[in-house]
Amino acid sequence: MATNTSSPNSLLFHQPTSSRKPSSLNLHTPSRASLRRISCTAVSTPAPSVSSSASSTGRVFNFAAGPATLPESVILEAQAELFNYQGSGMSIMEMSHRSKEFDYVIKKAESDLRSLLSISDDYSVLFLQGGATTQFAALPLNLCASPDTTVDYIVTGSWGDKAFKEAQKYCKPNLVWSGKAEKYTNIPSFDSLQQSPDARYLHICANETIHGVEFKDYPTPANKEAVLVADMSSNFCSKPVDVSRFGLIYAGAQKNVGPSGVTVVIVRKDLIGNAQPITPVMLDYKTHADTLSLYNTPPCFAIYICGLVFADLLKQGGLVEVEKNNAKKAGMLYDTIDASGGYYVCPVEKSVRSLMNVPFTLRRSELEKTFIAEASKEGMVQLKGHRSVGGMRASIYNAMPLAGVEKLVAFMKDFQARNP
Repeated sequence: MATNTSSPNSLLFHQPTSSRKPSSLNLHTPSRASLRRISCTAVSTPAPSVSSSASSTGRVFNFAAGPATLPESVILEAQAELFNYQGSGMSIMEMSHRSKEFDYVIKKAESDLRSLLSISDDYSVLFLQGGATTQFAALPLNLCASPDTTVDYIVTGSWGDKAFKEAQKYCKPNLVWSGKAEKYTNIPSFDSLQQSPDARYLHICANETIHGVEFKDYPTPANKEAVLVADMSSNFCSKPVDVSRFGLIYAGAQKNVGPSGVTVVIVRKDLIGNAQPITPVMLDYKTHADTLSLYNTPPCFAIYICGLVFADLLKQGGLVEVEKNNAKKAGMLYDTIDASGGYYVCPVEKSVRSLMNVPFTLRRSELEKTFIAEASKEGMVQLKGHRSVGGMRASIYNAMPLAGVEKLVAFMKDFQARNP
């Protein structure tokens, strides 16, 4: 891999210069006068603080796995800019993706993401469509020169399994390890993996959203010419990651960094341009790398929201601080489960429990519907577990405030006391 000494922040982008466009990288809130033609409570009254309780803002604590909760500050900023973005006279949803305004939006989003993850110029950052599921096909089509190419997959949950099965159409995937027999509650010892000596890449799902299993460290491909590939959809930007250890990272935005509709792909540049001949133009990474993710109309609004989220994460102090907050929230919830005397059960091995998705069941399973219904009445929604697993699942992504987890923990203790 070619070395690079450029700063991760060296991405150049042109900022709109017209007086009706942004004059600096600091996004500003449009004047109140410019918004009086619409009814918009959040910009006609003081915005509530992000730490406000759900009841004081009329919002609930949303524990959904995705689309998931977004930072209140981001939603309020988007709300304020929705009608007339930065004085442009139009909404971000209306403007051309080739306009100076959107050029600013997408390039700033990329620049801030590079800052968050210290992404070097050896990598391209792509904003794509189709969700992470589309990458299950795009990945082997781009990284495998022919259908006879061997690749390795570690399957620690449902999403890793789907990726493995899709790859069978375009290459020869080898199942290195599967946790299916253990109901996806663990991650293998890396020393025990029987990898293929000629594998083109080793694929993992860094955090299994459904089963709540998360890699705390990452394996190294046995083949020195191979690269590590990760689906990071549900723990993307939740903690620092050494991007240089990976050939490719992909992530659907709708769990941790934005709304549904955009998928982020971080791919080493030397891996681009060798797609199989059958690769559709929209699945070829070169198509999007050559056009800066603007080959066709991208999901403009979703990218805009991602940009606001990236900026917000930087304001929080970066991913080191974000991880500390996430660990505190997860620790509080797992401690409550473990201290319940078996009333609540998390089946995942403690060493690989996810900081993002916490599955748990009740000892008295007949009470689970009651638990979910009562929690909903208290302003805590989307706690039902995935249909393939059952029970409950609390997704506590970056944007879930500590107050939300505190309220859930208090409810769990009260529910146990009332229903012994």
